[in-house]
Amino acid sequence: MSESFNIDQVNDHDYRMRTDIDGQTFESLFRLRPDLVEKLGLSDVDEKTVVEATAEFLSQHQTVREFPPLIDLEDILATYDQYPQQLRDLLAAEH
Repeated sequence: MSESFNIDQVNDHDYRMRTDIDGQTFESLFRLRPDLVEKLGLSDVDEKTVVEATAEFLSQHQTVREFPPLIDLEDILATYDQYPQQLRDLLAAEH
């Protein structure tokens, strides 16, 4: 992954992403519905890993500085047609 993301679970399906760039900390809350992992074809992948790969995916489309404070993975799925396949590709490249 090009950025180093620190992902912490906040509650059941919300994860805080933090990263430091040039001495500045950027933070976004990622919201993930439990059935989305299945919808993405990643039922064997834990949610935290999906969030981390999603942060990497988004960083390929915009700078981390531009990440909104709240990111709903359903919105990403609706916005980027290639998201499911590129997410699977990112995860496969890590292993």
